Amino acid sequence: MRSPRLVASDVDGTLLGADGHPGPRLVAVLDRMRSAGVPLVLATGRPPRWILPVCDAIGMRGLCVAANGAVLWDAAADEVLEAAEFPLDVLAEVIDRLHVALPGAGLAVERVRRPGVAEFCSEPAFEHAWPNSDHVEVPSAELVALPAMKVLARRPGRSSDAMAAEVRDRLGDLVDVTFSASVGLVECSVRGVTKAHGLAQAAAHLGVDAEEVVAFGDMPNDLEMLRWAGHGVAMGNAHPELHAAADEVTAHHDEDGVALVLERWF
Repeated sequence: MRSPRLVASDVDGTLLGADGHPGPRLVAVLDRMRSAGVPLVLATGRPPRWILPVCDAIGMRGLCVAANGAVLWDAAADEVLEAAEFPLDVLAEVIDRLHVALPGAGLAVERVRRPGVAEFCSEPAFEHAWPNSDHVEVPSAELVALPAMKVLARRPGRSSDAMAAEVRDRLGDLVDVTFSASVGLVECSVRGVTKAHGLAQAAAHLGVDAEEVVAFGDMPNDLEMLRWAGHGVAMGNAHPELHAAADEVTAHHDEDGVALVLERWF
């Protein structure tokens, strides 16, 4: 591939090391890339409020694809440009059917930021996969009080792969389901909304075609993005599905896998 006009990267398990920080080699090549006028789009399952520390760590604030493609966010302006949310009637059906498809799982919703709105709400049975979560616990019925951009289901001790298969079988007509961690957690977005959807929006804003994009990822929520991009790169530590679908497999995220590829051009 010729030098890309846009680079897109997942964050956790891809851009960041196991310590949650970018390595100096990566920061250096990103600086050279920025000097060459090539933007980086962070594409992550994180909501916007969890992306800012990453922007600061790499010294770049541009367009970000958040919540697995449901939100296109301008980090520099702190502005949501696009958002795909479940309408209330569809959200209620998704919640009801998830309780049937995944008995014993706790549910939570992620909402687009609005004044006076709690963004991350979970029912009491939801066990968080990450420490220090900024959730608000609410009665189950209140999960459908407002539109949501993502619904999460958590069942510790179960395989995320198996949970995702159950949800696709029972709710495949209503949601796009994926996961970013193999800890009994699946994430549901509006049908057709993936990181590929969000990256296509970002590329359109920047006037870049898909074949001019290099994308990096490590988990199933990156799969459609790697397929959409002109050159999709899976990390050495990636889920087997990504190794099978990617144009290239690079080194582990703790071994400068992203930097090794970008150094071809920058």
